[in-house]
Amino acid sequence: MPNAVQPVYVAATFGMAGAILIEATLAFLGVGPQGVPSWGQILTEGRNTQDMTMILASGFAIFIVITLLNLIGEGLRDATDPKMRK
Repeated sequence: MPNAVQPVYVAATFGMAGAILIEATLAFLGVGPQGVPSWGQILTEGRNTQDMTMILASGFAIFIVITLLNLIGEGLRDATDPKMRK
């Protein structure tokens, strides 16, 4: 069972990080509903108004969340890897 759970953890965390990045990218490009709050729309609004606070806040939020999800995925992979328990 540990051999089957490990790839699921890694794929789930990397998949969530990828989904967040894709959604933010599409929202930044203007694809999707306009009334729904998104980090990509905040980036676009900050770019349009030249407000660096909005740009930096949403950019750092995206960066931190994706980095943390990737680190959690790698940590779960290392914790459930039977070869590392020797």
